[in-house]
Amino acid sequence: MRRASEKSGTQEDRPKTRLPLWLKLVFTAWILLWAPTFWVLVGPQNYFWLCNLANFLLLAGLWRESRQLVSMQWLAVALVGSLWALDVGTAWLTGWHPIGGTEYMFDDRNPLVTRLMSMYHLLLPPVAGYAVWRLGYDRRALVWQTGLTWLVVPASYLFTEAERNINWVEGPFGQPQTMVDAPIYLMALMLLWPVLIYLPVHGLTLALSRRRGG
Repeated sequence: MRRASEKSGTQEDRPKTRLPLWLKLVFTAWILLWAPTFWVLVGPQNYFWLCNLANFLLLAGLWRESRQLVSMQWLAVALVGSLWALDVGTAWLTGWHPIGGTEYMFDDRNPLVTRLMSMYHLLLPPVAGYAVWRLGYDRRALVWQTGLTWLVVPASYLFTEAERNINWVEGPFGQPQTMVDAPIYLMALMLLWPVLIYLPVHGLTLALSRRRGG
């Protein structure tokens, strides 16, 4: 009886996997395909994009089953991915970009493989959303993702080519701006990014989490 009890207690103490193994393996296979392909076609500077960085951080979050990491990347990709899909879908149907910044998807000068792989913007929101649904949402994600953004945005300005306009450090919606000095624009960008992109998703997720808990 004692041995059975100890065995049962040991099994109950083992952490249970809350994310399916197939999801981790499929997403890992995607990263192994996407990361070197993008390195060859567009160069390592492209990894500075917050949405590209989300691929790596989400992969780590899936394997570690980290609420913090998957919640952070949920903030990073939920609204951005939705707006990207809206802009690409509208342009594909009408030729008009209501938001802008996705014109490269229709530029034949960009390799077809690069454009096809950019469709990952449609993949990341459901993957991150599913992970948050299974693991729960970490409300501290807003602070952590904001801090990460405040590191990546200045780094993008300092260490990437201006013509790439990575993370829109040279101007919004993929277009360079000349209205204000660069330092002022960067400060405004660092403030507005969390407020306009992360905060709405954070608030909606908290509301849905409370409703689900109730």
